[in-house]
Amino acid sequence: MENFLLMFQLLQILLCGFLCSIFSAKDTITATDFLTDGKTITSSDGSFEMGFFSPASFTNKWYVGIWYKHDLPDKCVVWVANRAIPLTNTSGVTLKIINPGLLALLTAANTIMWSTNSSRRLAVKNPIAQLLNSGNLVVRDTNDANVENFLWQSFDYPTDTLLPDMKMGKNFVTGQEFYLSSWKNEYDPAPGKYTYHCDPTGYPQDVMRKGEVKVFSTGPWNGLRFSGVPGLTKNTIYTFKLDLDEKKALYSFTLLGSVMTKLTMNSKGMLERSMWDENRQEWNVYIASPADNCDYYGTCGAYGSCNNVLTPVCRCLDKFVPKDPRNWAVTKWSGGCVRRTPLNCQNGDGFLKYSGIKLPDTQYSWFDVSMTLRECKQACLRNCSCMAYSNLDIRNGGSGCLLWFGDLIDIRELSGGQDIFIRMATSELGSKKTKLLALSLSLSIGVAVIGLTIGLYIWKKKKQRNLNLKDDLDLPLFALSSLTKATSNFSVENKIGEGGFGSVYKGILEGGQEIAIKRLSTSSSQGVNEFKNEVICIAKLQHRNLVKLIGCCIAGGEKLLVYEYMPNRSLDLFIFEDLLTDEQKSLLLNWPKRFNIINGIARGLLYLHQDSRLRIIHRDLKASNILLDADMNPKISDFGIARSLVGNETGANTHHVVGTHGYMSPEYVVHGVFSIKSDVFSFGVLVLETISGRRNRGFSNESRSINLIGHVWKLYKEGRSLELIDAHLMDSCYISELLRLIHVALLCVQQCPEDRPDMPTVVLMLANDAILPQAKEPGFFTESKVTSEYSTSMYSTNEITVTLLEPR
Repeated sequence: MENFLLMFQLLQILLCGFLCSIFSAKDTITATDFLTDGKTITSSDGSFEMGFFSPASFTNKWYVGIWYKHDLPDKCVVWVANRAIPLTNTSGVTLKIINPGLLALLTAANTIMWSTNSSRRLAVKNPIAQLLNSGNLVVRDTNDANVENFLWQSFDYPTDTLLPDMKMGKNFVTGQEFYLSSWKNEYDPAPGKYTYHCDPTGYPQDVMRKGEVKVFSTGPWNGLRFSGVPGLTKNTIYTFKLDLDEKKALYSFTLLGSVMTKLTMNSKGMLERSMWDENRQEWNVYIASPADNCDYYGTCGAYGSCNNVLTPVCRCLDKFVPKDPRNWAVTKWSGGCVRRTPLNCQNGDGFLKYSGIKLPDTQYSWFDVSMTLRECKQACLRNCSCMAYSNLDIRNGGSGCLLWFGDLIDIRELSGGQDIFIRMATSELGSKKTKLLALSLSLSIGVAVIGLTIGLYIWKKKKQRNLNLKDDLDLPLFALSSLTKATSNFSVENKIGEGGFGSVYKGILEGGQEIAIKRLSTSSSQGVNEFKNEVICIAKLQHRNLVKLIGCCIAGGEKLLVYEYMPNRSLDLFIFEDLLTDEQKSLLLNWPKRFNIINGIARGLLYLHQDSRLRIIHRDLKASNILLDADMNPKISDFGIARSLVGNETGANTHHVVGTHGYMSPEYVVHGVFSIKSDVFSFGVLVLETISGRRNRGFSNESRSINLIGHVWKLYKEGRSLELIDAHLMDSCYISELLRLIHVALLCVQQCPEDRPDMPTVVLMLANDAILPQAKEPGFFTESKVTSEYSTSMYSTNEITVTLLEPR
């Protein structure tokens, strides 16, 4: 009996120890209680686990990650710390808290392989890292669980999975973006080709990209859901929302019960919504995007509408015809459609209502939450570049205003789709009876006859136009075969840039000469006219601060421009992107180098405005169009939308505003008036960006959304201009020169064109230290509200690059 009691007591002790281990699972890491291979921490409710893992036994690569605790042995990993820096072994490796409150992955030699960062400067006596029940890993003071005081959290640095209450989007105050990026492959968590963003440029929409190319878009948020995802409706599993104001644009979802669900961007470019099946003990994918041909971005091109039920899936919107009928007939739809009757803004246009569609891409859009639909129509009608309008919010009968600029892309027909009003020539706006008749005709053989006629006409004209173009260029013509060979058949490895026009490739000619080839895509926004314009503007211009055009090629449907190769590519990569370490930035982008770049750009503009054979207004001067040679000397490039003037002309006007927002002057954006002073405005913006290392568009401070110009103006008025200067220049002995250049830039961006200096004066200001005049209020210094005649209210307040194209 005594032995029985002894055994019973022993079992009690063992059982107690077992239960205690379950209910006291460790969820924290400290400086002394750290993680090593084989050890894990678990959230207090047992949902998530964190530790060392290897994606596959044959890879011999180790990572620190977080996974669902229940999902063993497969480990459904939802977050990876050192995803780009794998460990080759875990011997002696620890994950621990180090001063001053950082979580770090240390090798046996105490080398930091990965660590958290913190912009907060709080006094933290006892920092810990804790794995929360949400799957969020946070670094905080052990006695302070206030979310606002977290030093760091993994939810701010997503990998490929969006968990409940994790946010995706952008904080305009800090500039930080939260987005998903796929694994490289199923065994390699390094960032892959695909990313998924809640994109706030224009009006917010979710966008999947492969590199820089859009693959899928949800359409804009309409108050209830994203326009192109009608299946995203109110349900009993989770709620979803978009938090949008001047400080942030953030999408998230929240669970309503105990069901587990997640959103994953997989390595093959598929967005998957999964739910845990408790009975089968596996993840069940119940929504995947892109789901069909019409889900792929821009399948039918501009003004083309996709319907997956029809065969073929693409057709032009009513009143539109294929831009390239011959290609359209063989299901090559990327060229899209054009209006049957061209617009004539001066004589008055109107709007035609299209219903039941996914709203187009809103990258180039503007919105106002308080305007009525009638006010929205009037706002669009007043701006010749506005192509369509719609309600911003579809709740309660509709409210707000959403305007589109440029071609409308990524339209599809949807059950439960929305209404949009597209700009049309007044002759296309007849009575209801006329409209029904026109619609009937458009679906009959009339379309085929008209299309064939237009196709033959365009084909003949295009052939004749290309022949004339070759005769007019007066420039060496390269054989297509030689350029194809120089770029290894335009291989992805040789691609060095991409834009609305197409792609830029590095090539090597047979003699060993390095070249850059600008290849206009067949769906390019730059057509023959812009191609010819660029050649004419730059072919006979010779200046050390202009990129040199070597030749061109027009063959086999290709339009190619051949330039000298710039090994350091463009200025924006150096001042905006994190391509360099702090030490490299201090050396390569010290103030003498930056001043040399600014001075070179000024001299290049001076040549264009005054000393060249033609007086040239560039109209698209920006950081990405400033190329840098091997010695970091600047060269102005991309003359596709430049305009030449004759005689003593210094400006002109247009109904079709083209350029890049953030660099365009007020009088040009609002009234279409451009001049040499428009380029001066762009130059001023460029100087401020070069000095600060920050973009004008999308800049925000702690108090409200504001662009860089507005921030600089505020600092200038308060005598705090030093705060603008890039941190890499603060140790410079050129502070007085930096402050002077800020002053010169403010003179260049003054609201009134007459107040701005011309480029000869600017060059003189850069060359001496004479007293400068007082700067007046700049144009577009704030983008929060409509405040004056020169307001940018027709455009988004967020950072965007826009080319508003002339209708073709």
